[in-house]
Amino acid sequence: MSVIGILGTPYNIVEKSPFWWNKVTYTRQGFIDVLQELGHTVLIIPADKPENAKNLIHLVDKIVLTGGADISPQFYNEEPSPRLETTNPDRDAFEIAAIEAALAEKKAIFGVCRGIQILNVYFGGTLYQDLSDYPGTVVKHRQAPTPQEFPIHSVTVKQDSLLDFLPENYFVNSFHHQALKELAPCLTAIAHASDGIIEAVENKEKRVLAVQWHPECTWQTEKFDKQLFQFFAEKL
Repeated sequence: MSVIGILGTPYNIVEKSPFWWNKVTYTRQGFIDVLQELGHTVLIIPADKPENAKNLIHLVDKIVLTGGADISPQFYNEEPSPRLETTNPDRDAFEIAAIEAALAEKKAIFGVCRGIQILNVYFGGTLYQDLSDYPGTVVKHRQAPTPQEFPIHSVTVKQDSLLDFLPENYFVNSFHHQALKELAPCLTAIAHASDGIIEAVENKEKRVLAVQWHPECTWQTEKFDKQLFQFFAEKL
């Protein structure tokens, strides 16, 4: 079985919020639970300095890039939009270094939500800083107040892809206001929402797979989302 490193999320420190006097790195329990359910060992990798990424990634067999704050547009050479939300450039820099280290050691990478976005930026793509910038009508990609364990919109899955075990028409949950804009040259889009927003990408040679939805919230109720983690952990 694999040792899987989940890149931790730095807590956004806001005075009077929980733990505001301390810096905290955390991850959603769903990532831990599903991977342990599948029999794998999980390590949470702290948000750290980029120069430490190589040594940390060396400890694990594969990595998961999770959700969280907006990616700073400085990493794809844009000025911030007025609709840009909280960013953490230190996290961005560390995750970019972690991706570099994982690729150098030929370790599989699975991205979720923000994870698909940082991978696209790493490989030279860009982002819509807010979906209001998208040149068309979009479906609802922020599903609140619907609970996170319920799928809310459909995606169309490319059947000759790493996700060919999913139904061609699949329903997913959704918690994002940013999305892939210019797709990085080495990534292939393998799922789209009905409005055209990219919902999954792959690079088979580099062992990279990423989705825009949050399967860590639905794996207990949606069998295919559990299979998504199983595919990553055991076949990618």
